Amino acid sequence: MERSLRRRGFAAIAGTDEAGRGACAGPLVAAACVLPAGRRGKVPGLADSKLLNPATREEVYAEVVDRAVAWSVVSIPVGELDARGMHVTNIEALRRAVRALEPGPDYVLSDGFPVSGLSQPSLAVWKGDRVAACVAAASVLAKVTRDRVMVELDGRFPEYGFAEHKGYITDVHSAALDRHGPCGEHRMRFVNVARARAAHAARTGPVSAPVAMHDDGAVPPGSPVAALTSPAPMEHAR
Repeated sequence: MERSLRRRGFAAIAGTDEAGRGACAGPLVAAACVLPAGRRGKVPGLADSKLLNPATREEVYAEVVDRAVAWSVVSIPVGELDARGMHVTNIEALRRAVRALEPGPDYVLSDGFPVSGLSQPSLAVWKGDRVAACVAAASVLAKVTRDRVMVELDGRFPEYGFAEHKGYITDVHSAALDRHGPCGEHRMRFVNVARARAAHAARTGPVSAPVAMHDDGAVPPGSPVAALTSPAPMEHAR
C-alpha cells in the first residue's frame, strides 16, 4: 500500500494505531510511525502486534525505533477516557500522535477508524495493521508501550494481575474486581467495572462519588471535567 502511495507522490507515509481500546483498566495508548522507503523500511519480524508474542514484540519495537524516520506515542489517562467516552478520545489520541510526528507526514493511514482533523490526506484501512507496514509499526509501538505501563501498574495494584491480562476482561481480572472492587485505574464507563463498584460499595459501605461522565462528544462549557481534556503528556516523539 505504501508503494502505491509513493508512486502517487506521497513520500512520507504515516501509520497510526492504538492499544487498549477494549480494556477496562489502564490508559489508551496511540502511536504513529513513518518508516523509510526501501530495504531499511522492511522491519524484520514486523506484523500486527496482536499476532506477535511479547518477546518478539519487544524485538520488533527496538527495530522500529531504530529505523523509523519519525515516531510518536501518546498516552490518554483513564480520567479523560471516562469523561469524554472511548470513541471521541480514541480519535483524539490518534490525531495527537500524528500531529506529534516530526517531520510531519505527507499521507496518513489509520487502522479501521477515519481520523478527522488532520492537515494531511488520510485513509482508514480495514485491518490496516496487517496490510500496511507503517500501521503495523504503530501498532507495535502502542502495544509495547501500553504493556510496559500495565506492568508498572501491577506493582501499584498487585491484587488485580495487570501484568498478566493488561487490563482486559479475563476470568482472573473479573474475580479480582468482584473481590476488591475497582481501583483508580479502572474505567468506570465499563458495565462490569460499574457493577463491581456498586457491589463492593454495598458490602463495604459508601464510597466517594464516581467521576463525572458525559456521553461521547464535546465536554459542555464550564464542565468540572474540562481540565481532563487537555493534551496528555507524550511518552516519546521523534
